[in-house]
Amino acid sequence: MESAKEETAQLIDILEKDFGFSSKEMGVFFSGHRGYHVHVENEAVKTLDAMARKEIVDYVTGLGLTVSNRGRKEKKGKKSPEKFFLSNFAWNKRIKQGMRNFIIAAAKANLQNIGLSKNTSDLILSNKELILKRCIEDGFWDSVKGVGVKTWKKLAEYVKDLESAKIDTVVTTDTHRLIRMNGTLHGKTGLKKVEFPAKRLADFDPFEEAVAFKEGEVKVFVSDVPEFRLGGSVLGPYKRQTVEIPTAAAAYLQG
Repeated sequence: MESAKEETAQLIDILEKDFGFSSKEMGVFFSGHRGYHVHVENEAVKTLDAMARKEIVDYVTGLGLTVSNRGRKEKKGKKSPEKFFLSNFAWNKRIKQGMRNFIIAAAKANLQNIGLSKNTSDLILSNKELILKRCIEDGFWDSVKGVGVKTWKKLAEYVKDLESAKIDTVVTTDTHRLIRMNGTLHGKTGLKKVEFPAKRLADFDPFEEAVAFKEGEVKVFVSDVPEFRLGGSVLGPYKRQTVEIPTAAAAYLQG
């Protein structure tokens, strides 16, 4: 559930900063099951067909996005060695910010885990402030000797995955699919679909705020379930036993 929150926050960030939608145009909902729905209410998107929605999906997920280099032409038509370059627009800007955040928090193991050599990792860590200012902020990517195009491309490709939003691509592109109505129960959990402000995403607790059945208890036989939390109670673990539990918990376990 925490992973779903992170992906939802990433999606909202892309919709706001890259597509220009305001928070007033977006409705955020807990689905009642394992994730969240983001509804965009804007006239510009109401007539989009499946192909147009697929383009949005590709952008949001970073599908097909490659980080390319550019060379500078010399007078005789020859090209100088390729230079790494990122603009301050759209995915380029997003990758730059992601690289900045990653390098600020990175330890040597993090850098080596993405395929950088020990020497290159040491260079990045020992020149961190210079890299953040001259390379990423000012765009002089060749400011640190030994940290070149191949290194930047590896970092950019890794960060691209961190900066993308892992959404349900089928639901997003299907113009005929029914979306669960707000306030209705999900058949697999007995939890409600609940709307809440986007700014509350981080502290929204579906196991408290999406509980539909507030009263009563039910006697059920439970085959095997680990400890879980629901509606203010911590229940379980249960293994092949008959127990009397809150109605909401019984509905939750039946799915």
